Amino acid sequence: MKLNFRRIITGLLLPALLVAISLVIVSIYPAAALADDFTKATLPNNADFSGKDLTTYEFTQATVRNGKFVNSNLTGVSLIGGNFDSADMTGANMTNALLDTARLTRTNLTNAILVGAFTSVTNFDGAIIDGADFTDVLLRKDIKMKLCKVAKGTNPTTGRDTRETLECS
Repeated sequence: MKLNFRRIITGLLLPALLVAISLVIVSIYPAAALADDFTKATLPNNADFSGKDLTTYEFTQATVRNGKFVNSNLTGVSLIGGNFDSADMTGANMTNALLDTARLTRTNLTNAILVGAFTSVTNFDGAIIDGADFTDVLLRKDIKMKLCKVAKGTNPTTGRDTRETLECS
């Protein structure tokens, strides 16, 4: 009888204990419970990632319309094929980010750092790029020409002139 009682207690107590420990960890470290892979996700309008370190996040083919990424760290993050229409990426660090085929239409990139970002066919139509740093960013000629028409300002972090980083003539 003792042996069966021990098995029952062990069979019920151990799982209950593990659930309790998990709940404590999630309450202490809520970020650990959040998924950081938003691949193909449609996030609510105005999703706010401002001031966050997003270097472990994935936004491939995500839709984040009107999203807020003000002063966020997107270094090396994949935004490939994502829709960031009307997003606010003011001061965001997108060094070496993967932006190929992303839609950054009407996106505010004021003072953003895009050094070394991969952007071959990124759509920047209507984007605000005042003070953005495009150093070592390869752009298609037609996209570069559009950006050069509106480029102005100097990035306050890198000290580089936007027109110079785009190599506007």
